[in-house]
Amino acid sequence: MSDLTTVGDADNWMCWLCDKPVDPEASINADLGPSVDSYAATRVKKGKDYVERLAHRACNTMKGKVAPVVPWSPELFVVDPSPIFEAVERLRTKGGREIVARCPDENDANVASDWLLDRLSRLAPDLDVATQISPGGGQFMLAITVR
Repeated sequence: MSDLTTVGDADNWMCWLCDKPVDPEASINADLGPSVDSYAATRVKKGKDYVERLAHRACNTMKGKVAPVVPWSPELFVVDPSPIFEAVERLRTKGGREIVARCPDENDANVASDWLLDRLSRLAPDLDVATQISPGGGQFMLAITVR
């Protein structure tokens, strides 16, 4: 396991799950204290590659009980948003394209696209993704594609 400071510096002291700041001075026993989360990033026939990321202790503990939840920003106007973490894991293993939300107009879709690309750059920095916006049925579909 890597040094907490090394992992924290690499992630700019932001929790990779909830995307909120982690206080490097907080107790490692506090819910909002720092912890190193090791998770299997890719699945390979002969094993798993583990990546170490910074997480709040509570986020890390909760991830062990239930699938991690990476919330969409409440400031976005998206309809039927897909769970971000699960979409990223599917794209990581299978590649391709996945529709993740619908937006009522193109401007909302562009704002959501910009936010999502920024969030994914911190959530999965090793995954090269782009977003696609396509009109359909009086709304705009937002998709993530692996490049």
